[in-house]
Formats: sequence, structure tokens, C-alpha cells
Amino acid sequence: MSIGTLPRAARARKANPAVAVDKAGGPKGSPDFCAFRSEGATNDHRDGTRRRRCRNRRGRSRIRAAGLDVHISRGTERTLIGAIGDERKLDPEMFDPLPGVERSMHILKPYKLVAREWHKASTVVDVGGVPIGADAVQVIAGPCSVETQPQMDAAADGVAAAGARLMRGGAFKPRTSPYAFQGKGVDGLGMLRAAAQRHRLPIVTELMDVRMLDTFLEHDVDVIQIGTRNMQNFDLLKEVGRVDVPVILKRGMSATISEWLMAAEYIAAGGNHKIMLCERGIRTFESAYRNVLDVTAVAVLKRETHLPVIVDPSHAGGKAWMVPALSCAGVAAGADALLIEVHPCPSEAWCDADQALTPAEFGALMARLDAIARADRSQRGPQAVAHSTGGGVGEVSGSRFRAPSAGRRSAIIYGF
Repeated sequence: MSIGTLPRAARARKANPAVAVDKAGGPKGSPDFCAFRSEGATNDHRDGTRRRRCRNRRGRSRIRAAGLDVHISRGTERTLIGAIGDERKLDPEMFDPLPGVERSMHILKPYKLVAREWHKASTVVDVGGVPIGADAVQVIAGPCSVETQPQMDAAADGVAAAGARLMRGGAFKPRTSPYAFQGKGVDGLGMLRAAAQRHRLPIVTELMDVRMLDTFLEHDVDVIQIGTRNMQNFDLLKEVGRVDVPVILKRGMSATISEWLMAAEYIAAGGNHKIMLCERGIRTFESAYRNVLDVTAVAVLKRETHLPVIVDPSHAGGKAWMVPALSCAGVAAGADALLIEVHPCPSEAWCDADQALTPAEFGALMARLDAIARADRSQRGPQAVAHSTGGGVGEVSGSRFRAPSAGRRSAIIYGF
């Protein structure tokens, strides 16, 4: 059976085969020398596929000849080959001359594939034609939870009218209390899709259980969100690493930057490199607000990783009146996108009512954010809040876009 005739869920899984794991369940080894990056790749021509496989075999055979193990991560846009073992036996001159190899290098950080050390250009994740990580600041908005179809339709109208280009909504809700509202489940996915489709908005929703992954794929979820409580659910991370769907990985409540990036590494190691990191506030001794928005993390992540960074001001402050200020801080710090809760009638919300904005408040915030992004643009280059009507100022220009290399190329990293 050809891949074109497989069900969508099967096609998504087939695109990113599973990676080897050790007995502890993590990625096998930790490569310090790695190579291979592939862009603009296609598998339509059998002759080209044979040539690429032959080239990759040459690189793998040289790694094995040096007594090291090989780790391969195949994505839709690039292929990485990592060397596991004593990387001192390897040298870039062993791999760089090989046909199809773009470059090889040592990486000393514990996270490899998500590190900016090997991937200097910022990654841009395309979500249904909406670029996240490019020059425009995108806004993802919608209610905390899916409640009813009229509620979702009204929320979608408000989100679209204000100019946001993606819609969020929780069909499955992780709650502290087992007696609290847990979400509408599969019915909620349908409501979210129906509401967003009226305005052609891609949808973002949280996946809590690996057993629901195929259901998410069947409902054409555009972005899978991994919530703060599941940041280190490694089985779940490995499974979403095998699908060709963008992923938002929220920071754990008390996770360090390194732990967060290592969680992202699990997804990338499976072959899915469409990862976005979301800062949603961390837990500290302070009790005056829900969480502490770690604005510093945005700057640190921009230095440490090539992945797009999203800020969630709603969960950080926990109060609607804090959301505008925290949103502005996120944009000023360099966030690529914001994740904001909007409800048509917050006082009637079934979940997190205190932190949701009304459509009118959200519209006013969008105008304010655009002014901040434009001011920042004059200092740092093209950047503005993207609106669905105009596409955003500077959205497709600037140095953050990198033209794909011709043909299928490879990059080699050693030091896994």
C-alpha cells in the first residue's frame, strides 16, 4: 500500500519512524558529534532516494568503523545522523567531503537537535499557512475550555474580528480536582473545529493521553499542545515526535530551562522538528498572583535554541487585568507568538474565568500589541503583530527566513 492511500493518522506516523531507545526509555545514548540536515527533500523519485540512502550509508559506515553507534532522526525537512560514543575519534573532515552532507560538528550541550549551537538560523513553523517564528508576532486566542457550540462560535467571531490568526480551545482539561470540569472530550474537538473553520483559523488544543493521538489526527488538529503537567511525560513526547504535526510544548511549573529543552529534544529525536516552546509562568514562593511569568526565559531561549518561543500571559498572571501588561512584556522580550484566553462571557466560563478577556478587551489589546511590535521593529528590524486581514508587517521579510538549500542535504552532529 502506498503512503498516499494510508489513513491520515497512519501517514503522519509513517513520515517519522520511531527512534531507538535504551532500556530506560530515553533516546539511545546522547550524541556529541552529529551531522546531516536535509531541506526541501522529497521521496518521489526512486533514483534520487537510492542515491540519498547510499550517501547516508557512507556516513553511517564511517561512524561505525570508528567504534561508535549511530542515531538517525528523519524529519520532513531534514535528516540528522548522530554518533554515540567517544566522539574524539571523529573529525569533520571524515564527513564533510561526502556527497549530500552539508556539515558536521561537535555539540557539547545535553540537548542537540534543538540547540542553536548547530542550527544558527531561527526555525519557522508553518501552521496552515501561518508562520510562527518569522518576523510577525502571531496571536493564538480562544477560550480555556470548549463548552458549547454557541460559545465556541461567539469566541471564534471575536478572535477573528480582532485579527488573531489561530484559535485555541481545550477539549480535554487537566484539572487539579477530580471533581472539576474535565472538558467535552471528542465532542469538544468537533465543536472547536466547526467554530474555527467558519473563519479558516487553524486550531490548537491540548493532548493529555497518548491513546487519543490518533483521534487528534483524525480531527485534523493543526497544533498539538503538550501542557505543563505533561512536559516530562516521556512516552507522550516520543509519540508526538513520530507525527508530522506542529507541537507547542509548555514549560513545566518548576522546570529549568535545561529540563524544558531536553523535553523538546525527545520530540525532535523522534523526527518531528516542528516544535514551539511556550513560557506560561513558573511556580515560586509568591502568592499574589497565579504564576511568575519568566520573561528572562524568552531572552535565554532565543540564545540557546532555534525553536520559536510563545508566551502565555493568561496562565502566568491568572487575572484578566494582568494579561495586557504581561502580553506587552512578552512581545518586548522577543516572543514569536502569544497564547491568550478569550471568552465571549468570562463570568460564565466553566474554567479559569478570572483570566479570560472579553472579545472587546482582546480587540483593544491587539491594537496595543501592534503598536509595541512596530516600535520594536524600528529598533530590531521587521516585526509586527500579524493580523488575519493584512498578514502582518514584515511577515515575510528579514533575516529570520533562510532559503532552503538545493536538493536533499545532510548535517552531521557528534556528541549525542
